[in-house]
Amino acid sequence: MEVVSVLFDMALIASAIRLTVPIVLAALGAVFSERGGVINIGLEGIMIMGTFFGAVGTLYGGPTVGVFAAVTAGVAFAAIHALVTITFRVDQIISGVVLNLLAVGLARFLNILLFGVATQSPGIGGFAPVSIPLLRDVPGLRPVATGISPLILVAILLVFVGQWVLVRTKFGLRLRAVGENPAAADTLGVNVYLMRYLGVLISGALAGMAGAYLAIEQGRGYLEGMTQGRGFIALAAMIFGNWWPIGALGASALFGYFDALSLRVVVLNVPHQFLNVLPHIVTILVLAGFVRRARPPAADGVPYTKGEES
Repeated sequence: MEVVSVLFDMALIASAIRLTVPIVLAALGAVFSERGGVINIGLEGIMIMGTFFGAVGTLYGGPTVGVFAAVTAGVAFAAIHALVTITFRVDQIISGVVLNLLAVGLARFLNILLFGVATQSPGIGGFAPVSIPLLRDVPGLRPVATGISPLILVAILLVFVGQWVLVRTKFGLRLRAVGENPAAADTLGVNVYLMRYLGVLISGALAGMAGAYLAIEQGRGYLEGMTQGRGFIALAAMIFGNWWPIGALGASALFGYFDALSLRVVVLNVPHQFLNVLPHIVTILVLAGFVRRARPPAADGVPYTKGEES
């Protein structure tokens, strides 16, 4: 009974929500990129840039400036991926790997340049915590409804806005059409290149924000390696969510829960080595069991040239 009470403890749920935010933001970005037909495994590198510039922006201008700086850096990094994959038709996987490697070295170089050390920035402050009206007065929900980061609310809102955009708006329909059949979309007058660029840039903005959340609200500063592979877990969440924002939210919450559970080493009296790798084990099991049923956009990862069959 003690283990069961720990597994469903509201403090654990609150911790899971906090750990879900960076995953779901990056997963939402991956949805937009791949719905347009571009695989972006460079999300991990973009998140690293987001953590660094989020910390630097916060240090010099406050957390709002930090988020803006991280989003800008994410868009800039994503623009590199868009340019080489959409315009120059470079293999999307290779481009993503290069971005991940480049981000690690660039963050280290810039950190030495600014702060004189390689692996961490000075400490920073975060956003003032907020509480959710009505829910904060419910005793059982108080741990998840009070003292939370406003970025958590922003992330949840963005998921539902993203779902609405993809399903209900002309932009979303065109983006999905480009990801399914770019040649057909082209014949209907859709600018395939523009839509794919926008999808990748949106993924960069959201992954940058995910990095900013890690630096501003969790790490209180930049620390080398603080993304801990969450960019890759976000890709798994996107697949588990079947390339839809709300599905990605559910999958991200699953990963966030096991990530939070891995922090309960002392309470659960389970070997910490097992709990530390638990989120990654869940990722592998989910992909192994679900990937066969997943249905990606038909032209996902397929480069397009106007006038040629893709």
